[in-house]
Amino acid sequence: MQLPEILRIHDEFTERWHRDPNERSGAGLEALVIEQHRQNFALWHEEDRARSPHVSADLIAQTKRAIDALNQVRNDLVEAIDRELLEQLRTAGVSAGGELHSETPGMIIDRLSILSLKIFHTREQIARPDVSPGHIARNQKRLQVLLSQRRDLSECLAALWRDVEGGARHFKLYRQLKMYNDPELNPEIYGAPPA
Repeated sequence: MQLPEILRIHDEFTERWHRDPNERSGAGLEALVIEQHRQNFALWHEEDRARSPHVSADLIAQTKRAIDALNQVRNDLVEAIDRELLEQLRTAGVSAGGELHSETPGMIIDRLSILSLKIFHTREQIARPDVSPGHIARNQKRLQVLLSQRRDLSECLAALWRDVEGGARHFKLYRQLKMYNDPELNPEIYGAPPA
């Protein structure tokens, strides 16, 4: 059993979605990884819109609600990735053994997704023709840090997976149990006067 080529998938789809934001493909675990990355991609751009100094308060409120909805799906997909991996382990006859690892593969994949987006947008800054050499130099240094962090994190994911398959570590499905979108759990929603 192999994890999909996470870095390649993230980078490939980041490039594709900047040309065509609706493109999707993949099956099984790979499809979950792609869709989870798609949520981070959409979140990134919604957050950019929310920070624009030229948008109205109404648009900021709409964007904030969109961010909340995207973030909910993003977290649900992290859980779906972990659920799929746990099912693959069960099917392969790998039983939970060894030390509990608190960060799940899905959580690491989520962090790798965000790093892919940071790398893409930092490279955009380096390629801008309208900026100073200092701007380019700062972003070249930033890019080296991001690439190093991603390399470390991908090696940690690979090591975790080897340990899980070998019985030296295990992970559990950690539910996010977000409350902010639930009308029965968020007091600002259930306590609001009728409109």
